[in-house]
Amino acid sequence: MAIADLKNVLKIFRGAEVSADQQNELFKEVLLMTLARAADADINIQNIEVERIQKILKDHTGETFSSADVRVAARAELYAEASLLKYLSSVRGKLSDAHRAETICALADVFRSDKTVSVLEVDFFDRVAEALAVTPSQIAGLVAGDVD
Repeated sequence: MAIADLKNVLKIFRGAEVSADQQNELFKEVLLMTLARAADADINIQNIEVERIQKILKDHTGETFSSADVRVAARAELYAEASLLKYLSSVRGKLSDAHRAETICALADVFRSDKTVSVLEVDFFDRVAEALAVTPSQIAGLVAGDVD
């Protein structure tokens, strides 16, 4: 995925509808944006966080993202039109419950990756959870359906 090509998020943010095919692409973009910004939540992007984000993205999307992709997506300049939280609030209704749950659980995984969770990271997590309108059960990773 071209990092500068967050076209699905931007389209929806501007009011466009999303097809079933576009929903998976939207999820990939939301996951990349959220996890990349998470790495910068404590103003200190550590290599272990970037590596963990790359692994999570590969596990959840099947696609490989470079360290540069993650670092570029973390840059505040990408969010000049609106904050990440505004983007997430605008697209949450277009994501499935499972995608929103995956995103919030992956976010917690990133914050745990360096063995220390800062108060800034906790605040970021809470604000993302609110923007995605996830429920306590989704935060715990419980989504109705088959269990693997």
